[in-house]
Amino acid sequence: MTPAIHAQRDAMREAARRGFSTATDLADYLVRQGVAFRDAHEVVGRAVRLGVDSGRDLAEMSLEELQGFSGHIQADVFDVLTLEGSVAARDHIGGTAPAQVRAAVKRARQWLAANQ
Repeated sequence: MTPAIHAQRDAMREAARRGFSTATDLADYLVRQGVAFRDAHEVVGRAVRLGVDSGRDLAEMSLEELQGFSGHIQADVFDVLTLEGSVAARDHIGGTAPAQVRAAVKRARQWLAANQ
């Protein structure tokens, strides 16, 4: 069954881009700016509510709109509100950053070679 699977990259990218998948990244960004997590969580909740009500994802909002939720948000927030930024931010063992995925693949291949 697996060999017959054909990935539709564009559809997968669009699905991943939607649904506020970067909401956690916005909260992490705010925490790095010195905002307490409970306050960051509230900010993100209000931003997501606007997104739901207006049919837009966080990255589709203007800087001014996002700053209306917190003065800690600056133009660099858009670096973390991308799929690439979100994936790269998880740079730890088991994370989604490209270097971590390559390392996991290497470990798996080594394990398979040793256990055949």
